[in-house]
Amino acid sequence: MTNSMVPEESLVKKSRSSLSTVDFAVTELALLKQQLHADIFPLVIEAEDRSVDPGSMYDWLEEKCQIILKQSARSGVVLFRGFPLESDTDFDKFIDGFKLKSFTYSDSLSNAVRRNRTAKVFTANEAPPSVSIYLHHEMAQTPVFPSRLFFFCETAPETGGATPLCRSDILFQQLKLVVPEFLNSCLRLGVRYSNIMPSIEDLESGQGRSWGSTLGAESKTEAEAKLLVLGYQWQWLAGDNLQVTTPVLPAVRELGDGRMVFFNQLVAAFRGWSDKRNQGEKSIYFGDGSDISEEDMAVTIELSDRLTFDLEWQTGDVALVDNFVVMHGRRPYEGRRSILASLVAAD
Repeated sequence: MTNSMVPEESLVKKSRSSLSTVDFAVTELALLKQQLHADIFPLVIEAEDRSVDPGSMYDWLEEKCQIILKQSARSGVVLFRGFPLESDTDFDKFIDGFKLKSFTYSDSLSNAVRRNRTAKVFTANEAPPSVSIYLHHEMAQTPVFPSRLFFFCETAPETGGATPLCRSDILFQQLKLVVPEFLNSCLRLGVRYSNIMPSIEDLESGQGRSWGSTLGAESKTEAEAKLLVLGYQWQWLAGDNLQVTTPVLPAVRELGDGRMVFFNQLVAAFRGWSDKRNQGEKSIYFGDGSDISEEDMAVTIELSDRLTFDLEWQTGDVALVDNFVVMHGRRPYEGRRSILASLVAAD
């Protein structure tokens, strides 16, 4: 597979999409710096007329949703641009068109602070705008994770705020060539994550969700019971903060089509899990307790950065991300930015 880029002149070049219908016409749109592997990454579908009756969009989606899901599994991301979507309820209805089982945020073990808008739509990580959220597979640092994610740009940022996207199957291939011993250790040993959760929400941190909210517990006894079932180790610290360590989790997954993916949160944890309680570089290690070297992480970060496509949001955009194929993150930004999200349960 290659990592060549779409030529700059193709930025405004459009071609009739095989997904187009008479009632709701779309084109496949080329974006600057899209990547070409065995397929286009990301795949971008643009509606030709944003003022069209939304009903025709939902009819089109009902007809084409299975094709789109297959394309998203292959490419990793499908971006819908120019669709007649304006609100969280529009986004909710759009998701319904795929007929997928929702994964509610309250059922997750994610450590990010988020707010629900509807039963299945919530705000993206509410860390301060200046905070970078580094590449990760959603909730891969826990035993339970979604299979897909939907993102909706309610308000595009004034400056910055792109969502970096990285194909983890391509990253796996690159790591196999450059640091095969590290990748073999990931395969053979798995990884563990350790972090300290606050007793109350810490809105200054990208990992600021309280242990009560994270574990769905109203007391230390309930929290310990949940951790015991999940196979975590834990320790109560001063200020009723809670240090937890996961059981051994896979760092690599094999997909149904045979592709291998670098499925974990190592980059995000190493680069970004630092706040007044935590140090990112000390939050990860192999499943046998041995250290993950800074040198191997530096190579992994460099390779993933090379493979990253920055999604520059436009208001109304929806991105369907296959969580097993693609890592995502968030660039710092200025001004107002509102990105909503929804998760899909694993099959």
